[in-house]
Amino acid sequence: MIISRLRAVCGVVEPHVRRLAGADMLSGFRTVENAWLRIDDGRIVGLGTMDTMPAPGSGEEHIVAEGAVAVPAFADSHTHIVYAGSRHGEFVDKIRGMSYEEIAARGGGILNSADRLRQCSEDELFSQSVARLREVMDKGTGAIEIKTGYGLDTPSELKMLRVIARLAEATPVRVRATWLGAHAVGREYAGRPDDYVDMLVTDMLPAIAAEGVADYVDVFCDAGFFTPAQTARILEAAAHYGMKPKIHANELAVSGGVQTAVAHHAVSADHLERIDTAEIALLGLSDTIATMLPGASFFLGMPYAPARRAVDSGCTVALASDYNPGSSPSGDMRMVWALGCIKMKLLPMEALCACTLNGAAAMELSDSYGAIAPGRPANFILSRPVPAPEFIPYSYTTPWIDRIFLGNNIIKQ
Repeated sequence: MIISRLRAVCGVVEPHVRRLAGADMLSGFRTVENAWLRIDDGRIVGLGTMDTMPAPGSGEEHIVAEGAVAVPAFADSHTHIVYAGSRHGEFVDKIRGMSYEEIAARGGGILNSADRLRQCSEDELFSQSVARLREVMDKGTGAIEIKTGYGLDTPSELKMLRVIARLAEATPVRVRATWLGAHAVGREYAGRPDDYVDMLVTDMLPAIAAEGVADYVDVFCDAGFFTPAQTARILEAAAHYGMKPKIHANELAVSGGVQTAVAHHAVSADHLERIDTAEIALLGLSDTIATMLPGASFFLGMPYAPARRAVDSGCTVALASDYNPGSSPSGDMRMVWALGCIKMKLLPMEALCACTLNGAAAMELSDSYGAIAPGRPANFILSRPVPAPEFIPYSYTTPWIDRIFLGNNIIKQ
């Protein structure tokens, strides 16, 4: 297949590039204008400007995409899409002025989702979750990380991981699984967080590891949840089973989560709404990716993580949806791209890099996702005709996708 007369192909990188930091998020994430793109057997085999386009082969499909753009499929590296029911009642509580912390303190929030999930069968949980996965696929997500954390006991966490494994087989989207047993202290351990951590390390973690169903371990290291010391204990125990760390950090306070993430060589530190200048500098000197979640800031009315300062300080910044029932009930990565520009002051191609290449790097998938280049798998979105690539985050509710390419799978809108 050859696609011609593209207004632009965005996210073109050199073959060796797997992530981009600081100023390279703009200069290294190139746009080729007036372009063509060729695909064969699910891989990109050529691209360039129209004056270099070869003649289509005999019988080769030829799409004349006048005025369209191609951008990498989104790589959403932080979601919680396996959950039961919704928390729209808490949505009303927030409108009435209750804070996230107040809702959690009265037994809502994560514990509310845990109660619902424990009562939900595996098949029903899968049915609800696969609908969400198909929804985000249709919005352009090609790779996704899905966390547990709404089980908070061993059987329920394993149920979530089994559902995530089934989701990986259900669509062409590439799925990564993260065990987040330390999302909150389960109700049975109320007031006994150290006992809960003991259970995680001695009971739940060995059971998770025995089934081999989790790629990563995560901990909610923040005020009112898990301390840096408790976090370190969980991460060190998980390391014995080869589970790499990710950390929820600094959503609610300057919590020590960033320092814990860097000390344990975490793949990413996520949220970062309350990060300070010293922590930004620390991330900039590390290999830990700063994953920011503007959808949660939008929905909860929290400060936005300082993506502009982080990029200017040389950090590798990713943007993800945080799709979950309580604080970000949307997995629309086009909206995340727009918020990265509107609220976080990233330039459109910087924000797109954060939503694609660096998001893929935060899942260790950036050899196959997040960029467009000859030799890479064909994981990209072909837009409808648009005036310019920047129009897509600017006109953030206008329908824009013509079709999505995920390897040999083509999803037409």
